[in-house]
Amino acid sequence: MPETNDVLQQLVSMAQNSAHSAGTLTLYALASTMQYEQAGCLFKLNKLRDLSEEERQFAYQLMELMAQNGNQGDDWDAAMAQLDNLIRNG
Repeated sequence: MPETNDVLQQLVSMAQNSAHSAGTLTLYALASTMQYEQAGCLFKLNKLRDLSEEERQFAYQLMELMAQNGNQGDDWDAAMAQLDNLIRNG
């Protein structure tokens, strides 16, 4: 399983470096949908085509993190709050 803190910190770092890049916004969208399991975590998988190979590999880490229930808890909530702020105000 990917380490929750490592994956989340990587995503926060991406947002700090380029909050409005296409790759960062797509990964943010993926992570954001993972908060809504009742709605089926809806994400258009064809958006993965817009990512570089490296970004896709990171997306797969996010998906694995969710599959292992890493998309919940204090670390997840704190990282998502930080990401929300960076994306909206970055």
